[in-house]
Amino acid sequence: MKSKILVINGHPDPQSFCAALSDAYMKGAVASKAQVRSIELSKIQFDPNLKFGYRKRTELEKDLLEAQDLIRWADHLVFIYPTWWGVMPAILKGFIDRIFLPGFAYKYRENSYAVDKLLAGKSSRLIVTADTPLWYNKLAYKNAEYNVMKRNILKFCGVSPVRVTELGPIRGSSDKARAKWLAKVSQLGSQLA
Repeated sequence: MKSKILVINGHPDPQSFCAALSDAYMKGAVASKAQVRSIELSKIQFDPNLKFGYRKRTELEKDLLEAQDLIRWADHLVFIYPTWWGVMPAILKGFIDRIFLPGFAYKYRENSYAVDKLLAGKSSRLIVTADTPLWYNKLAYKNAEYNVMKRNILKFCGVSPVRVTELGPIRGSSDKARAKWLAKVSQLGSQLA
């Protein structure tokens, strides 16, 4: 059981359904006596643009330094975000670009393409919403909306296992369907604490 959980809400709108999902997950985890912290990307201050790439260091803002400390602290990382144009929102991608840096999330080995995975020992859950029917995402898009996050980012840095919970379609969903999804996410929170 993971006792230190960090919930990262990657939706730029603080009144989104993802915010409600984030709250539901945290309530479930807290009820099970987990230590829970959160980062709401809509409320922290940072430039999501990695201006110089890796050529020149872009200094991290205070909120990003605090986010790195929270990621170091956590046993389990929960990312909650919508799928837009087949990927995560720009603010979440910018957050990852800015803090999942060499020396924090991974380290290049000398004279090698291999890396040391500095976030090993952590697990993750992706809670991803979509407007496209889930069966269509699987058949037509091969679940591209979370494979980049799961394989190319988190597992690259050593986070494993990475589990995925897909919810949708959100657009046009009923209050009853949303209540069911909120209950499901709260239960996920209580199961990991």
